[in-house]
Amino acid sequence: MSIWRKFPDAALLIALWLLLGVGIVVALPQMLASWSIVSILQFATLLSLVALGQALVIMTGGGGIDLSVGGNVSLSGVIGMLALNQGVNPALLPLICLVSGALAGAVNGVLIARLRLWPLIVTLGSFYLFSGLALALTGGAAIAGVPPELTQWGRGASFFIPLPFLTCVIPAFFFAWLILSKSAWGKWVYACGFNEQATRLVGIPVDRLRLLVYCLSGLLAGCAGFISLSWLGSARPEIGVNLELESLTTALLGGVAIFGGRGSVAGVLAAALMLVTIKTCMLQLGLNSVWQLGVVGVLLIVLLMAQRLFIYRR
Repeated sequence: MSIWRKFPDAALLIALWLLLGVGIVVALPQMLASWSIVSILQFATLLSLVALGQALVIMTGGGGIDLSVGGNVSLSGVIGMLALNQGVNPALLPLICLVSGALAGAVNGVLIARLRLWPLIVTLGSFYLFSGLALALTGGAAIAGVPPELTQWGRGASFFIPLPFLTCVIPAFFFAWLILSKSAWGKWVYACGFNEQATRLVGIPVDRLRLLVYCLSGLLAGCAGFISLSWLGSARPEIGVNLELESLTTALLGGVAIFGGRGSVAGVLAAALMLVTIKTCMLQLGLNSVWQLGVVGVLLIVLLMAQRLFIYRR
């Protein structure tokens, strides 16, 4: 049996990376420079974190999806910056952003896990709520004033790896892999996504598990919000725009099944790096950002079709 039939998601990801690599070598060799690699990893930091949260939500099944991640990133960054301007110790800024993101995720989790509302509608509504609050609190303008010590960290790099990617993304994915592959909680996530009814019958607390997963997705969005502050030096209410679409595409490209029960965090990280690399290549070619968004949308449709044809019909 071919690798395509046994591991269609991995085969698709490998094939796309090979095509992308050949295209870069032939058409854009400057993309192999160290400055370009640092830039790609820097831009991939926010997407990787929110895509990891998105992947965990989808893996748990129940039609789970978190369309609010972009609004959560924006709102948590704005709340952190407003608190800083009110005299809060800068050392507490990461905690404020993380708690803000987790609380926003908890709102989604309560509405979905406890009140049994449809995840698509709930998170779409909360996306507009969080985004609207971020705009209202800032008047639509960026709020500057991030301390230099934080921006030095946010823009710093070690061995061509940005410090936020090195200290936040890599540990987050490592711990997610460790939990999903080595703990009972990870087995619960896969079991819940694979067969929720059977999971409830064996006594696994599905509702609490789903609530926790949405809180984790919010926590990771809050971490992305903090990193955006330290990287850009200001709180921008539009920083999370399109992250919901990109994180969903990244999760599916990384091998997460749209109905849950299957996926790997390593694939999600590889997919996030690929998506950012594709967008960076398009930017180098002078293509408008509208086309970049269009490519993401087309890729999402292709991935859904691939899952339908090669996975759920097997």
